[in-house]
Amino acid sequence: MKKVALFAFNGNPGCFIHVLLNTLDMHERGYAVKLVIEGEAVKLVKTMVESNNPLFKKVVDLKLIDCICKGCSAKMGVLEFNEQTGLPVDGEMSGHPPFSTYIEDGYTVITL
Repeated sequence: MKKVALFAFNGNPGCFIHVLLNTLDMHERGYAVKLVIEGEAVKLVKTMVESNNPLFKKVVDLKLIDCICKGCSAKMGVLEFNEQTGLPVDGEMSGHPPFSTYIEDGYTVITL
């Protein structure tokens, strides 16, 4: 089975929608796919939740979001909101999710 970890950094909503589409596509094709929300993209969790975005909801319902970056959430002022979503928030590597954990687990890391 192919294993891919998508790290979404870009805070542009259009770019983030493409990350969601690719996450769902890989899942539907049988990949083990994990989405990590990092950088400015952490602000989009609130946007997606408040707009009830159907793609985001589907990714959440399928439990494809592995984590949201704790350090970036704090820096961008959305830590409290992101923690309240019930989605995992990780800061294992100086406040951020490390690529190395995914690579060691056999995932190909793609940053977007």
